[in-house]
Amino acid sequence: MSGVDIVTFGCRLNAYESEAMRAQAAAAGLADAVIVNTCAVTNEAVRQARQAIRKLKRERPDAEIIVTGCAAQTEPKTFAGMPEVGRVLGNAEKLQAASYAPRPAFGAEDHERVRVNDIMELRETGAHLIDGFGDRARAFVQVQNGCDHRCTFCIIPYGRGNSRSVPMGDVVAQVRRLAEGGTAEIVLTGVDITSYGADLPGTPKLGDLAAKILKLVPELRRLRISSLDAIEADPALLRLLAEEERLMPHLHLSLQAGDDMILKRMKRRHARADAIAFCAEARRLRPDIAFGADLIAGFPTESEAMFEATLALVEECGLAYLHVFPFSPRKGTPAARMPLVAPGIVKARAARLREAGDAALARHLARHLDTAQDVLVEKPGFGRLADFSPVRFSGTGAAGDIVPMTVLAAGARELTASPLHRNAA
Repeated sequence: MSGVDIVTFGCRLNAYESEAMRAQAAAAGLADAVIVNTCAVTNEAVRQARQAIRKLKRERPDAEIIVTGCAAQTEPKTFAGMPEVGRVLGNAEKLQAASYAPRPAFGAEDHERVRVNDIMELRETGAHLIDGFGDRARAFVQVQNGCDHRCTFCIIPYGRGNSRSVPMGDVVAQVRRLAEGGTAEIVLTGVDITSYGADLPGTPKLGDLAAKILKLVPELRRLRISSLDAIEADPALLRLLAEEERLMPHLHLSLQAGDDMILKRMKRRHARADAIAFCAEARRLRPDIAFGADLIAGFPTESEAMFEATLALVEECGLAYLHVFPFSPRKGTPAARMPLVAPGIVKARAARLREAGDAALARHLARHLDTAQDVLVEKPGFGRLADFSPVRFSGTGAAGDIVPMTVLAAGARELTASPLHRNAA
């Protein structure tokens, strides 16, 4: 077995960048290698990457292992010290074809195995042209990178650098390229996409960018926004949510907690009331909207009452999709030095949040029973509604097709549907 494989951990931005890296590695003539694109969001993410690297080397002993991504950026020595690793690349270097030059052209000396520069020195982010993700259903487009905020639990700004926006024209060109190639749905992604445009001439907002895309790429059938910070959502984005059907009624919110003291200790920029008000307003503007959210269980100093406030947020905001993270102290962050909650309590609280999330998802899916819905086919027999509800269906459909269907059943985690024409009589 030879060739170049890429193993991706973490976020949607990493998935997007892995496709760009594939093109850069091919342009450099790299062969017989495995590129591991790591995540640094938790200690567990780093542990999983190290475990995967060891396994990959056993499976492909002759292949060079190249490690990159956020964990490589923040902990280059950790990976450089692994005998399985051939080279370590930072988040800027991983997008440069020269980084994948076959060795010994790359440099056989030990000090040349690591190419990780100061990510904070970067001042701009360019568009990386990709042709898609292997099918025509959905593709991610990077509009922003980095983060100017310093939440006390988060290491990501040190892996990604400060906030940098892709110019609007470049984003539109990439979306047009993908839409003309047959991609049905584009997801705008980044590290902190609601900070989009602050570093660009005229300081456009995320809503301005989305409006420009929908106006200038009429052939695009669906536009989706990835994780955003509700307190920074601009009026133009909310207005577009109300007026433009091609902007999907699904927002994933970076909420993290539902208690004001914990939010303050996290150094978040919103209060509990802000989250509830945002969800209420978005639902008023787009009644069919669905919300996902990131929530942390067992943040340092979290009492039972504080946790209960986060638990209650699931219902008060009408959340449907939860990403629950049991707090794990991340070396180098202020939260790691705060008084920790006992591990057993953290685990139990995370389980209770996930249980609440399962119930919320089941309620959300039940609302679709016996309704007509347009389903974006992702693969044979499976697709998603506009609000991202997962659907199993009978009948045929190629990836990228949008098929009108009737929802026949609502399970705990997905819907069952059938193409509308089958029920015609």
